[in-house]
Amino acid sequence: MKRQLAGFYAAVTLAIGINAGAAGVVEADLVGTARAGAHPEINAVVWLEMANATPSTPKQNAVLHQRSLMFAPHVLAVRVGTTVDFPNEDRVFHNVFSFKDGKQFDLGLYPIGSLKRVLFSDAGVSRLFCNIHPHMAGYVVAVDSPYFSAVDEKGAFTIPAVPSGPYTYRAWRPAGPILTGTLVIGAASRLDLVWP
Repeated sequence: MKRQLAGFYAAVTLAIGINAGAAGVVEADLVGTARAGAHPEINAVVWLEMANATPSTPKQNAVLHQRSLMFAPHVLAVRVGTTVDFPNEDRVFHNVFSFKDGKQFDLGLYPIGSLKRVLFSDAGVSRLFCNIHPHMAGYVVAVDSPYFSAVDEKGAFTIPAVPSGPYTYRAWRPAGPILTGTLVIGAASRLDLVWP
């Protein structure tokens, strides 16, 4: 019985030590905005890169809907290694494909209620189209970082729980150059981006 209690107390002490160590990591949310000239840029993706970052594997699939003859969201940001689900939620057939840059694939024709999947194993921008509906277009932006965000409808973004330290930031938007620079994440961090 004493040996069992000693093992129990050792396990509790180890767990307390691990939690205390994890609590010592300083993290902050990075908030900001993206603009193109004087207007909010609603199709941008922002991510952070850190030297010697620990690799991790995405734990769940992302979803890019086909709804009302559109891709929703128009721009989907994912971590490298993420599988993206492409459900057809319209009342017509779709054929999602990407033939240039980024991940190249062709999902073939599939009807309402069907689902196809694509693994985005490399960083890059994949422009999406539908072979049946030429006006449909969208993007999947795969980044090799756990710290990223697409902007919202006001051009704002939040990258949560970023460990303190120096980073290189990158920001992408369709038909524009990738913005890049450096910043240091501290207790309160903000990044406002403007494309000319």
